[in-house]
Amino acid sequence: MSYAAMMVHIEVDRDSEQRIQLALDLADRFEASLIGIAGVALRPAFSAAGLVVFAEPTEGDLRRVAAGFDELGKKFLTQGRDLKHVEWRSALEPPARLLAREARAADLVIVGRRHDLFDPGIVLLQAGRPILVVPDTVRPTALRRVLVAWKDTRECRRALRDAIPFLQRAEEVMILHLAEDGAESEAKKALADVGSYLARQKVIVADEIWRRARGPVATELLRFVQDEKADLIVAGGYGHSRLGEWIFGGVTHELLSASPVCCLLSH
Repeated sequence: MSYAAMMVHIEVDRDSEQRIQLALDLADRFEASLIGIAGVALRPAFSAAGLVVFAEPTEGDLRRVAAGFDELGKKFLTQGRDLKHVEWRSALEPPARLLAREARAADLVIVGRRHDLFDPGIVLLQAGRPILVVPDTVRPTALRRVLVAWKDTRECRRALRDAIPFLQRAEEVMILHLAEDGAESEAKKALADVGSYLARQKVIVADEIWRRARGPVATELLRFVQDEKADLIVAGGYGHSRLGEWIFGGVTHELLSASPVCCLLSH
């Protein structure tokens, strides 16, 4: 298995260079096409007399953004000139919504962590593709020491399957189940099944670990990652929309917002 096409989000108002370099490295490693994509919403809402008002962009706004897209696109295409195929896309549209739609063209969507202007969780829940969340400070890395944060759910099974190309190339894969409740024997049986499944996919599993969570699962998970010097987390992504607000599970929220290493998430 491999990834034939990847998509990387390039932000207009924030530095995306480390993410771009990682995406270029991954596309080269997997001999994949790479699509760079940028979006920006030019109609920010503001409140006036208790009503929500949308400001129409001026001609100057449109020219400025078009020039910015053009500059970003030329630089990206130059950076990717040695790849199998490189492509640039941009639109006057909120980035998360744009990515969720355009993800149809890729096997993997590479995004940054959550911040005030961008929510990768929307892409996770709507795109129907796995996302690779990349911290701003991460440099191109081997992604060879992988931790599978196991939970016996549909989302986690999907993430495990989506991550197979990374897992097959990893030097070491650990499967960790941090239990909040449930029987230890049943959980360990599930871990053994996952280990056997990965072995049939020619993945080398170094360890299958069951632990009882003694605090917040996200905190213990990230502590384990640090202790074991893992450079990639594979996990299911959980969330939903309620009254227009996106609600994410505790672990998913932390991985989207605060993980110090790359995370591959699937919903």
